[in-house]
Amino acid sequence: MALGRFLLKRGIQGVLVVWGVVTAVFLLRFITPGDPVTFVAPLDASPELRARIAAELGLDQPLYVQYVDYVGGLLQGDMGYSYLRGTEASTIVFARVPATVELAVAATVVAVVIAIPLGVISATRRREPADYGATLFSLVGISTPNFWLGIMLILVLSVEFGLFPTSRRPIGFFEAFAFLVTVENGLAAPMDVGAFLDGLGTWLWHIALPAVTLGTYFTALITRLTRSGMIEELGQPYVRAARAKGLPESLIQYKHALQNTLIPIVTVLGLQLGTLIGGAVITEAVFSWPGLGTLVIDSINVRDWPLIQGSLIVIGTGFVLINIFVDALYAYLNPRVVH
Repeated sequence: MALGRFLLKRGIQGVLVVWGVVTAVFLLRFITPGDPVTFVAPLDASPELRARIAAELGLDQPLYVQYVDYVGGLLQGDMGYSYLRGTEASTIVFARVPATVELAVAATVVAVVIAIPLGVISATRRREPADYGATLFSLVGISTPNFWLGIMLILVLSVEFGLFPTSRRPIGFFEAFAFLVTVENGLAAPMDVGAFLDGLGTWLWHIALPAVTLGTYFTALITRLTRSGMIEELGQPYVRAARAKGLPESLIQYKHALQNTLIPIVTVLGLQLGTLIGGAVITEAVFSWPGLGTLVIDSINVRDWPLIQGSLIVIGTGFVLINIFVDALYAYLNPRVVH
């Protein structure tokens, strides 16, 4: 019952935050320089044509009428129409979501696989070369700008040595898995394992550098958090009691101390995953990764407001949903937070 009330409260707060995001994104169009009609109308458009375009875009209506119509359209899944691309904004925006989610999840996997073992080693070997190396790595990782790291990786690993591609995403993660589940004439076709492995390998090859670039700061952050949490847990009385009982040191470190350390790490992982989804703009631009980040930049350059607003709303909503999921997971792992 307490968990249900806790999740209901978080859900209501999430709805209010999303409403605030929608309102802010809607008003952004009116406080930003530039007339959307100018980018839609021909260069030699007459005043009558410009007025007709403004009416079609709803820009001739009072602000509150435009706001009500916009929110009502969003509730029905309508983000508006992109006249510059000649299609519904929602179609374009949701087509870009998988690429951004793939990049954010891949960066998180890179961070977790590297950071947690590195943090544990650093904490269990304090004042040793391994500890100094992990601390130096964390400092460099937090201090290095993503865009600079991405450019350096391209110049060295792609241009100089030709180990990785410089850009593009020829196949998506779920597109690669589609080779395992294909349907022909209503019947399941034999699995094409070779095509799946080839597609998955291509996807990994192209996402490797963007994921490392986006996940470096995250890796350094989780390394420092794991190290500090492990040091604190290893100094607790229950650890001394376990050692007095003669339990193996590896069991104490990885089963007891690390398990308690993971609770705050899970929270940071979820929050940072939302941040990665919203903060992948620069990384996507550097690697020409076809996600929401590049869509936002391209749309800003031509003032395509339906796409700008739709992308920002999707990013904001995703961040809120991830936070609610993390709150639920944290409440499950630590029931004391709901009381």
